[in-house]
Amino acid sequence: MNARNTDVLIVGAGPAGLALAASLARQGVDAVVVDRVATGANTSRAAVVHARTLEVLRTIDASEELVSRGVKVPRFTVRDRGRVLLTVDFDQLPTDFPYTLMVPQDVTEQVLLDRLRAAGGDVTRPCEIVSVEQDADGVTATGAAGEVFRARYAVAADGMHSTVREHTGISFTGDTYAQSFVLADVRLAEGAVRDEVNLYFDPAGLTVLAPLPGGRHRIVATVDEAPEHPDAATMQGLLTARGLPAEVTELVWSSRFRVHHRLADHYRAGRIFLAGDAAHVHSPAGGQGMNTGIQDALHLADKLTAVVRDNAPDTVLDAYEAERRP
Repeated sequence: MNARNTDVLIVGAGPAGLALAASLARQGVDAVVVDRVATGANTSRAAVVHARTLEVLRTIDASEELVSRGVKVPRFTVRDRGRVLLTVDFDQLPTDFPYTLMVPQDVTEQVLLDRLRAAGGDVTRPCEIVSVEQDADGVTATGAAGEVFRARYAVAADGMHSTVREHTGISFTGDTYAQSFVLADVRLAEGAVRDEVNLYFDPAGLTVLAPLPGGRHRIVATVDEAPEHPDAATMQGLLTARGLPAEVTELVWSSRFRVHHRLADHYRAGRIFLAGDAAHVHSPAGGQGMNTGIQDALHLADKLTAVVRDNAPDTVLDAYEAERRP
């Protein structure tokens, strides 16, 4: 099979991969995006977009559309059951986006995909990359169905279990927390708070309650052992036991997960770069995972553009790790 040639091969079409691809396309850099699954996200998963992320998303004309489809939350409150311990107001932040934006991940991905398509790009799917090799001039990647891609550079945006990262030999150092989490999007009885994100402390564990578009709320809670499919009764029981004044009237979607904290030893191996969860995974506290991934991507896009389009020296790309890896 003849190789499909491109300047940049992006493996993974989550938020980081889509943001990177959209930025490169808008700047005139040829890029190919592949993803192993047939469709994009259809659940809310990550649901927080922070002010700094909205600022950088302006460069691909995505901020205003995201804001129009999300819920602006101007305040974060920490509580010990009914007692307020701390309130953080975002409305005084020196930004055009003085709030936390609550918007489901599937919406974020759709907005980013729309930006990519508007710039002339798209995602090739399903396409599972199974082999990655590099030489002095570029990267060759092979798909499970025999597809061959040849690129000057490649970016691993294929998540925590990144196949591309594994082929580079870069270590992914860290561990897994003992506690598990339940996560659910629900509808609550009338009167539920819509203008703040609440974090509740309780001896049984932490609980986050946040508004989502469409009259829904997101619940995230630590538990000793999460059920495989948390139902409405499970979520109501958890809220009641922890003293949260909320009544679940409908379960829209739920999941469980364990939290990993891992960091790639390097973000670059020759002509291959890591971004998003392929480079770092951590606690969902503060919604940092998707936000840092998008910021990784847009930062890297500018550096790749400088080298590929503007003929800057390859050493410009070394700054990506220095500036993005904590």
